[in-house]
Amino acid sequence: MAETLSSLQDLKGATASQAEAPKYEQKLDKYGRAYATGKRKDAVARVWIKPGSGKITINGRAFEVYFARPVLRMIVNQPFGVANRVGQYDLVITCAGGGLSGQAGAVRNGVSKALTYYEPDLRGALKKAGFLTRDSRTVERKKYGHKKARKSFQFSKR
Repeated sequence: MAETLSSLQDLKGATASQAEAPKYEQKLDKYGRAYATGKRKDAVARVWIKPGSGKITINGRAFEVYFARPVLRMIVNQPFGVANRVGQYDLVITCAGGGLSGQAGAVRNGVSKALTYYEPDLRGALKKAGFLTRDSRTVERKKYGHKKARKSFQFSKR
């Protein structure tokens, strides 16, 4: 600390000035895009976001082709609905691992993080909606000597 504190009042003033909310700043690459990774179950999604007409490309395929089920498309578009930014950004996404449901959750997490990097003011709304929290639940591993993670063989007394 650069300044010396002589009383409790000085201490209160010093902590009040430090307790202001942290300012988040825009994180962009040299092409003007924001980048973030999202994770869910065993799926990992890398998301690049930039202003545009709302075109979404996942692993080189169109959004409607990759996520054919409407529920999965709804999950991916949730952050834009909360932030009132529907159709304002182009997304380029690569997904790997897990199934389609896990990949949709990973994309939602990645889109939310990328939105906060592009527009830091949206962080409060997305955090309140719970999109910035990484869901840590994963599949339990199979144990040695068991048929599945917890299922064992039938017990026989005789």
